[in-house]
Amino acid sequence: MTIFCLDSNIVSFYMRKNQQIIQRLHFELDHGNEVLIGPIAYYEVKRGFMAINANTRLKDFYTLCKVLGVGQLDNTILDIAAEMYVELRRKKKTLEDADILMAAFCKGHDFTLVTNNTNHFAVLSDLHFCDWA
Repeated sequence: MTIFCLDSNIVSFYMRKNQQIIQRLHFELDHGNEVLIGPIAYYEVKRGFMAINANTRLKDFYTLCKVLGVGQLDNTILDIAAEMYVELRRKKKTLEDADILMAAFCKGHDFTLVTNNTNHFAVLSDLHFCDWA
């Protein structure tokens, strides 16, 4: 069984009713895999809807979160994120903190990150990721 963790761009595609994303999500669930929303994705999507007063979309997002679940950060994940930051800095690479935290969350739980920004995450070692878009 694989556990997929959705990045904010994939959640956004889903919320905009992208059929490719919806079908893939249902396919994975129907085949015994788990899908959850990453904690950073939760924050990014929620703040976006709140900023534009998209209350109906926010309500739909909460429903999706209830169905899939939302991952939680803890100190272990924050430690992994700090190690990733150092790894990137030594390689003279940069990545947004939100991306590092999302990658650390997935790496720490051995989840597969589902993102449309695979090039952002390619600089990290030992991270499983894919693009459903």
